[in-house]
Amino acid sequence: MEKEFGGRRGHGPGAMPELLAPAGDMERLEAAVRYGADAVYLAGKDYGMRAAPGNFTPEELVRGVELCHQQGVRVYVTCNTLPRNAELEAMPRFLEHCAQAGVDGFIISDLGVLALAKRHAPQVERHVSTQTGIVNYAAAQACWELGAKRVVLAREVPLTEIRGIRERIPPEMELEAFAHGSMCVSFSGRCLLSNYMTGRDANRGQCAQPCRWEYTLTEKQRPDQHFPIIQGQEGTYILNSNDLRMIQHIPAMVEAGVSSLKIEGRAKSAYYVACVTAAYRRAIDFFASHPGEALPPEILEETEKISHRAYSPGFYFGGEPGQTPDRSQYTRKYQLAAVSGGRAGQYVKLYERNRFCRGDLADVLQPGREPFTIRLEELYNQDWEPIEAAPHAEMLVYWKTDAEVGQGAYLRIRRE
Repeated sequence: MEKEFGGRRGHGPGAMPELLAPAGDMERLEAAVRYGADAVYLAGKDYGMRAAPGNFTPEELVRGVELCHQQGVRVYVTCNTLPRNAELEAMPRFLEHCAQAGVDGFIISDLGVLALAKRHAPQVERHVSTQTGIVNYAAAQACWELGAKRVVLAREVPLTEIRGIRERIPPEMELEAFAHGSMCVSFSGRCLLSNYMTGRDANRGQCAQPCRWEYTLTEKQRPDQHFPIIQGQEGTYILNSNDLRMIQHIPAMVEAGVSSLKIEGRAKSAYYVACVTAAYRRAIDFFASHPGEALPPEILEETEKISHRAYSPGFYFGGEPGQTPDRSQYTRKYQLAAVSGGRAGQYVKLYERNRFCRGDLADVLQPGREPFTIRLEELYNQDWEPIEAAPHAEMLVYWKTDAEVGQGAYLRIRRE
């Protein structure tokens, strides 16, 4: 069932935005669905801008679409690489297979692929990718006239410009924008640094992220000497962008005309997908029932329970999106300790992800409930011997508790 701001889905005051979550493989797709996504975006083994995650075989794509549609969740397939001539030969078969599987939309960067999708899968919506760099209403209108239902706006567009785009395009056209996740230092992700430095083509989903590396200066006559760019440091991360977070500004995004809020992270873990999706689901539902109120701090805090770089609102309010040039480390206030395997009588089965101990205060995340904290008091190993700690990866631990902790729940422990 669709939840609604003011009784409708769409854009503008009172509208309910779509929550669009990443699905790098089947595990992450299931996490997105369980934790409240309205739609997921994913890739096949080819044509997607993320090569690092497992992505989906043709058979997995069929199963993934079935699972999503059973829960009323839409599926968008990324075809957003910039293919060369030879790569286009297999594209029609791929598009036709996706259409037969029942996908709801394609996310496309290339005009040729846009035309192929219209010809070979006309029943599937066509969305123009952020890689295309849509920053004005004329470009959005041109995409509409070419058959696009939606454009994914470039990440460089501020809310004032989004509002202007919304006012000048057909009301049936949808605007999607990123609300959370990693930012690329290059314009709309079109970066050649990785290709030049490592041979891994960013525009084919293989980016090595050289923008996160540490750099120094060298002088031509002294090539073996490296000069720091920031005084007192060994070097600088001059290209290192902060992460985007707009969870507290969702009403402003919707008012500006954004109808789909996109979470970046197909290469991130299933826990990351679950945690961020759950937080944004709670935030959207909160703003729906409490118009004009500020986001409760406990919902904002959920975005601190994942590994992330320093947060910023990106370009949405004008000015610079923010960088952290002196380091590239992630902030890790919380650590995923275990995943629940469900109940076994008086016990909950836990599968260790990082070391935890008897007496630790665990923060529990599971679908359909507010996160809560609980002490891990009685722990036993698989031989039912009492233990003080769970130090081994994937080890099975029996936790004696009356708490309602279902299968697949995540237990996090604050480590800061």
